[in-house]
Parts: sequence; structure tokens; C-alpha cells
Amino acid sequence: MRSYRTTVPGTVLVVGLVVAACGSDAGNDGSSAAGEQITIAFESYNYGTDGVGGEGTQQLIDAFEAEHPNIRIDPTGTPAGEIHSSVHAQAAAGDPPDVAQIGWSKFGFVQENLPYVPFEQVAPAGELQAHLDGMYPAAAELGRHDGELAGMAYSVSTPTMFVNADLFAQAGLDAQSPPTTWAEVRDAARAIVDTGAQGVYVDAAGEAKSDFLTQSLINSNGGRLLGDDGSLQLDQSPAVGALSMLGDLSVDGLQPPVGEAEAIAMFEAGRLGMLVSSTALLGGLAASTDGVFDLETAGLPAFDGHDVAPTVSGAGLFVFSDDEAEQQAAWEFVQFLTSARGFTILASEIGYLPLRPALIDDPEYLGDFFAEDDRLLPTVEQLDSLRPYQVLPGESGQQALELMQDQAVAPIMLSGADPEPTLATVAEQMRELLEP
Repeated sequence: MRSYRTTVPGTVLVVGLVVAACGSDAGNDGSSAAGEQITIAFESYNYGTDGVGGEGTQQLIDAFEAEHPNIRIDPTGTPAGEIHSSVHAQAAAGDPPDVAQIGWSKFGFVQENLPYVPFEQVAPAGELQAHLDGMYPAAAELGRHDGELAGMAYSVSTPTMFVNADLFAQAGLDAQSPPTTWAEVRDAARAIVDTGAQGVYVDAAGEAKSDFLTQSLINSNGGRLLGDDGSLQLDQSPAVGALSMLGDLSVDGLQPPVGEAEAIAMFEAGRLGMLVSSTALLGGLAASTDGVFDLETAGLPAFDGHDVAPTVSGAGLFVFSDDEAEQQAAWEFVQFLTSARGFTILASEIGYLPLRPALIDDPEYLGDFFAEDDRLLPTVEQLDSLRPYQVLPGESGQQALELMQDQAVAPIMLSGADPEPTLATVAEQMRELLEP
């Protein structure tokens, strides 16, 4: 696990002020409190990236190390779509990272293939529940599997609609009253297209092969990817209707049939009116569009007759340390990253959601930030209607997910594939993969 320890005479564990406030008693026992220098490996898809994601993650690491002088972090950056495979390969070689940031869309793969240590075994008695207290309940439970907390909710986002207020004004629209339904999105996109710009782009077929937007659309149209009995529902009417809406946007010329990177670049250049994607893009878009156009935000639009029911994007933190002292150091690190101070940095520097609601109005944390810039609030408010992310079961669950994204969502959205037969065919192929 690439962890190593050396004795540093006279060094004591400095418990971070916010970590202590969140219920940590770290340092009461175990070798990290005895003055041993410990380095733990942290694999993250934000670390080392250009822009706010990499900068914010480095800020978190620096702040943690300043408060915990006997724990050092050895970070590695790995793309979001590859990190689960990277950890798997390292685990097979007997040397996984101590802590890894792994996306929720890969949670099924984690459950079936990775040797994670549940937090009930990592945290000292009583500390886990104390740390979870104060989080949004739905968020705190995101990483639970078989009654145990496999992953700690960390870099969490929900769908956000980013709005180019300048293009709205040119089209005679009011960015302060953005569309709240997909029917209204179509109308707004048509008005923007009529000015010569592009209308809307729904980032449902991204390179990371996350299905969080796919699930959010199906949920919001009254369905679920998996039924109560675990059966696949991809070819049922709510899913067909949701993905038909997505395809119709492109067929009708309201959505450019381009890939994720090109669409984001188009939006940053001021040539796209609306971009529906992850909250996590806010920090980068706020910086890249500054001086180009006024950026506004809104929540995920609703389908007529249904309430919005988003699920989450982003990632949880998973521990793979098998040494008691390394587990304690990993627990200290995870506590800090998901503490009041950690979520303050995640929200203000990167754009992830602060999963502790008390921070939003607290001037010591995010009160001043939200008073100056409330563009994160629409998606924070969606946390109350959050639906749990559904994991496709079994060893082939990840393969089935990628099949759905590559052979159903992307063709319907970008290539004009007929939704109903496409989903019927892909659903049958997925069922074969998901059979026990």
C-alpha cells in the first residue's frame, strides 16, 4: 500500500480544529499518536489536473498535512474512467493505495472486485457515527453496501444547468428565470438557435462513461434503471421517454451532435446557450467564462407531470489499508476531507457540493462564499430530492453500464438512433451480462 513509517522523536498528532469539531478523537491510541511518521498513498482523479480540480485537491492535502505533521500524503492522479482499473491492478499486485477517490458509477465494480475495508472496521468505536452526524442523510448513505459503509461520500455533485445569460438576452429570454421543464428547455433552445448560436447540450454520454445523468433523466420521468426486484428497466416507457427527449433535441437541431469536450469548449467560447452537466464543472466554468459572458445556473429540468429526482455524480473515498496504524492515518485523512473545512474547500475551490448543510450559512465556512456567489445553491437544494445511485449488480455490472452508455445513450443522443428498438436490444444484451 506504499505506506512507510519512521519515528520522529517529539512529534505528536495535531488534531485539526474542524476534524475535532466533527467528532474525531484520533490520536488517543495507535502508532500515529506515538510520534511515528506515516506516509499514505492517495489515488485521485482530481489530483494533478489542470485548473481548479487539481489546485483544490492540492490545497486539501496541504491543509491536512499542516494539521497532521506526522502524516504525509503520497498522491497519484489517475483519470476518472480508469481509476477503478488502476486500483484493481495494484491490489492484484498486493500494493493498492491506502485511500482512493472512486466514482459512484464504478461502485458496483468496487463491491465485486476491490478489497476495500468498511469504515466500521477503520474508524475507532463511536467515531464513524459522530462524523456522519450533520451530513445530508441521503449523502451519508451513498456508499453503504450490505449494511456497512464501504465508501465515504466526498466529491459529490448533482446535475446542473449552466446558462449563458448573454445568449439568453440576445434571444429575448431571462436568465434569472431559466427553464424548469424540458418543454421549456426546448423552447429556449429554439429561440437561441434562431440567433445563430447552439441551443442546449445534455452531457449524458461523457468520456468517463458515468450514467449519473442517464439515471437522473430516467428517475425524473417516473422510472428507475432497476426495479424494486432488481430487474433492468431500461426498455420500459419511463426510460424510453427520457432518452427519446434526449435524442429529439439533437434530431430537431436544438442540441449539437458532438462529444463532451467539444460541447464544453463551445459553451466556454460563448456559442452554446445551456449546458446540463455535473456541478463539479462550476469552478472551472466560472473561471473560463469570466469576461466572456455572464454565467448563471439552474437545477435539473423536470419532465411534465413529474418531480425532479436526480442522482449523484462524483466519488466516494475508499480505504484499502490493511495495517492498523495506516488505517488510523487513512481515517484521519478521510475525516479531514469530509469535515467542515474539507467541504468548504471542495465547494469554494472546485464546485462540489458541501454535504454538511450547516456550512452554507456559517460565516466561518461558506456563509460569505454563498453570499457573494449563489450559483451552487440550485444544486444544493436538489439534495433534498436525491435518489440513491443504482449499481448494476454482479461481476459484469461495469461492463453492462459501459454497454448502455456506448451502445444506447450515445447513439440515441448523437447519431439519431431510434430509442425504442435501440433500448430493447441493448437491454437484452445487458440482461445476459447481469445474469447471476
